[in-house]
Amino acid sequence: MTKPMLFHTAELLEYSFGDMHPMGPDRVRLAMELSEHFGLLDSFDVVEPPPTDMDLVRRIHGDSYIEALKKPVPDIDFGIGDHDHPIAPKAAVVAGRIATATTSAAQAVWEGKTKRAINLSGGLHHALSHRQSGFCTYNDAAIAISWLLDQGAQRVVYLDLDAHHGDGVETAFWDDPRVLTISIHESGLYLFPYTGFPKDIGGPEALGTVVNVALDRNCGDQAWLQAVHAVVAPLLRKFKPEILVSQHGADPHRGDPLADFELSIDAMTLAYRSVAKWADQYAGGRWVSIGGGGYNRDSVARAWTQLVATVAGAELESGALLPDRWSKRVRMDAGRTLGDLEAPIDFHPERIIENKSCAPTIATSRAVFPCWGLQPFS
Repeated sequence: MTKPMLFHTAELLEYSFGDMHPMGPDRVRLAMELSEHFGLLDSFDVVEPPPTDMDLVRRIHGDSYIEALKKPVPDIDFGIGDHDHPIAPKAAVVAGRIATATTSAAQAVWEGKTKRAINLSGGLHHALSHRQSGFCTYNDAAIAISWLLDQGAQRVVYLDLDAHHGDGVETAFWDDPRVLTISIHESGLYLFPYTGFPKDIGGPEALGTVVNVALDRNCGDQAWLQAVHAVVAPLLRKFKPEILVSQHGADPHRGDPLADFELSIDAMTLAYRSVAKWADQYAGGRWVSIGGGGYNRDSVARAWTQLVATVAGAELESGALLPDRWSKRVRMDAGRTLGDLEAPIDFHPERIIENKSCAPTIATSRAVFPCWGLQPFS
């Protein structure tokens, strides 16, 4: 059986806006170390991505923006040198390699070299064609999807489980019926990028192919899991994707400093396993997964280790012990186990709509489901 592929090289670890910036250099490094601690990397073909291909980057991003990123001076028109994006020419160089890595992962899956591929350094979903945004420089997911479309793909699903709305990818394919974008995030009423509402369902040529579930701040495990399972599976069943690209920002975790959800690692792990199952059921097993946001070093490493395990087809127990001196390694208080909960989550996907916390999910179903001949929740 072909192993899944993990696209990684040391250069990808250098995507950073500085040691004191939330998008610091050790987010992916710690996740890789923890994955190695649990023996997960042996389950993969670990592939060094090819050198940066700027022709790929130009699929989404304009030359004037690309050239501005090379200069060590601010250019606010392009979001370069503002509060969120200090001058960091090296970050742009690495972002190009990240985009090439994610596209290589998509290529490997599309061409049948493997069924599953992962690039933890990917998921820079806020980058716009002409602007840095949300700590993101080049939109690797949009670039990879553009490549897939040029290879003849007619049905691509992009699923975004980051706490922040996947606005950059949505914008890139707003009016393209070949791409179904689904983003489940904290409402833009409260959180950057302040977009992604149920009424946003795509352009006139692609109505219903943009899906946004805008959840309340302080959303917990049950309401989040209900939203994911109530919306994603029915749409995948209808759309019949040829390939699934999923973004797994770790910032829905309750310990993240830049979002307001209250999720456990255990709930996020359950969702990862559901995504893997849906890829097998609805996309012929073809699944590309990428990282994303997440700014608590401990929870990012634990969440992405569970993501790596899921892509590998392994199941790590929530109670698995972390390495000795883990708190010192992540430079913050941390637990002793991979998960957060002492008992398994009592979640039943068939009980989707059961309380007022599901109002955002109901709103999304009313906006989008009729486009697909599905009955909205009530």
